[in-house]
Amino acid sequence: MNAAAWKTTTHNKKATKRRAVWRGLIRDKYLYVLALPMLAYFLIFKYVPMWGILIAFKNYTPYVGFMNSPWVGLEHFERFFSNTDFAILLRNTLAINVLNLVLFFPLPILISVMLNEVRREWIKRTIQSVIYLPHFLSWVVIAGITFLMLSTSDGVINKMLFALGFQKHDFLTDSNFFWLLLTFQSMWKEAGWGTVIFLAAIASIDPGQYEAAKIDGAGRLRQIWHVTLPAIRNVIIILLILRIGHMMDVGFEQVYLMMNGAVADVADVFDTYVYRSGIQQAQFSYSTAVGLFKSIVGVILVVVTNRLAKKFGEEGIY
Repeated sequence: MNAAAWKTTTHNKKATKRRAVWRGLIRDKYLYVLALPMLAYFLIFKYVPMWGILIAFKNYTPYVGFMNSPWVGLEHFERFFSNTDFAILLRNTLAINVLNLVLFFPLPILISVMLNEVRREWIKRTIQSVIYLPHFLSWVVIAGITFLMLSTSDGVINKMLFALGFQKHDFLTDSNFFWLLLTFQSMWKEAGWGTVIFLAAIASIDPGQYEAAKIDGAGRLRQIWHVTLPAIRNVIIILLILRIGHMMDVGFEQVYLMMNGAVADVADVFDTYVYRSGIQQAQFSYSTAVGLFKSIVGVILVVVTNRLAKKFGEEGIY
């Protein structure tokens, strides 16, 4: 094939692709119109503000302005990594997230599987409604309930311990309980809501698979192990990858409300540090550098775990 023929063939292929794209846009125009608000949201509130990460490499001063602030390169990152607080923040953040990954992540799966085995619909719906409710409570309410349950003077738990002959314990100022306390709060608040996706995945399983398992003599546990769990494995892997991608994130509101001077050494995480240095101390460039570090680590974790999932034969998230 000569050069002219090759150019003509390439041009025709590109033209065919363009026509196919336009046909798809025209055919699905109403779907794209429905997607416009979501696209506008991500464009305005997610992508446009990304220009703000430039101040992590500048010595930003509001009086000078965004464009006129002097460049300092990686100075803020070097300052952060050499800070003695970095090791403490990393330890606390990872410890809380590892506990959530080990204790909290499997809980919605377990609840979903158990709810799927409930045969009476009204019982199933009642349980679902009850365990969904805490999700709609704010962390302020959750913190208030925690104080009422665990306070030394009027806490229900301490009153029960005292009635049983034990001494009262100040759980709220005991640093040994803080990480577990946050984990149990998250489990109580979000475990029920986390079952929504898993129950939807379980509902899509072909009932014929359960019938075939019954014919083969499989009981309830065997059906769960060989039918239910393999059928929702892809959903579990995808959510696990996304969860690992948030290993550097801890809910700021939850930690901030539960933090006090007695547990500050185990409660201070990247989110509270960014708030303290950025909002309270007005170190905008420095706090932006800390936030950018968190985001970069999160992206790396997602990419690595996704590749590992694909290496083991799973679909992954992309």
